[in-house]
Amino acid sequence: MLTGYQIAVIGGDARQLEVIRKLTELDAKLSLIGFEQLDHAFSGAVKEKIDEVDFSCIDSIILPVPGAGPEGQIDTIFSNEKVTINEEILLKTPSHCTVYSGINTPYLNNITTSANRRLVQLFDRDDVAIYNSIPTVEGAIMMAIQHTDFTIHGSNIAVLGLGRTGMSIARAFHALGAKVKVGARKSEHIARITEMGLTPFHLNKIEEAVDDADICINTIPHLIVSAAVIAKMPVHTLIIDLASKPGGTDFRYAEKRGVKALLAPGLPGIVAPKTAGKILANVLAQLILDEKQDREGNES
Repeated sequence: MLTGYQIAVIGGDARQLEVIRKLTELDAKLSLIGFEQLDHAFSGAVKEKIDEVDFSCIDSIILPVPGAGPEGQIDTIFSNEKVTINEEILLKTPSHCTVYSGINTPYLNNITTSANRRLVQLFDRDDVAIYNSIPTVEGAIMMAIQHTDFTIHGSNIAVLGLGRTGMSIARAFHALGAKVKVGARKSEHIARITEMGLTPFHLNKIEEAVDDADICINTIPHLIVSAAVIAKMPVHTLIIDLASKPGGTDFRYAEKRGVKALLAPGLPGIVAPKTAGKILANVLAQLILDEKQDREGNES
């Protein structure tokens, strides 16, 4: 149980509601910042403005999946007010205070490092990323169906990257009857793609690999679908970019050439926020319980 533990939940989308629900069930005391438009009430959780919170008592801070923007701004769909986090706020917290975020950002890394506060990136964890790939796959399939006039079955699909999401995407589209090629750089990934019964290609051959692609799905968070790559695609190709913002696609050139390109980061929070929220809630609850236990053990 988290009795006596004080947590600040700052901003976020519908996924955070599952996090709040789980932590209140564990008897934690929560300060909800950026939730004043939320109708639902949680026992043990109080809606507050960020300047009203006594951060000297906060044991953990939970940020939304995207973390914090370049100026510390926090995404808040349950608030119209601007919410930001900065080093000054972190310095008010106890030295043991841990900051949890879905992903890291340069700004967030800078302020946590300067304040000497521990930062945990949930999406760096294999368990979170693998569980999260399930709603991501369903969302990608939904987008493929909505934005094409042909079936996935029999289509030529190019998947870029064989990380945790790329592997799940490739497997699912193959199961639906698509002809799937997967691009990777590591020799072990090329071997795994072959073992999966798919067609591998090295990413330095990407221009050749996409020349017959009906759908190109990118999971690599770097500019990989460049203008030169898009120029080799058929005009009817649909690009679905699942990488974190700003994605790995030259969207300007795609629009110029008439190729439909969709940036779709955070699909789990869009297509299945309840499931995605439960994934985060269960992992967060265990991490905070472990942290509380470790701290109590050190103090005894």
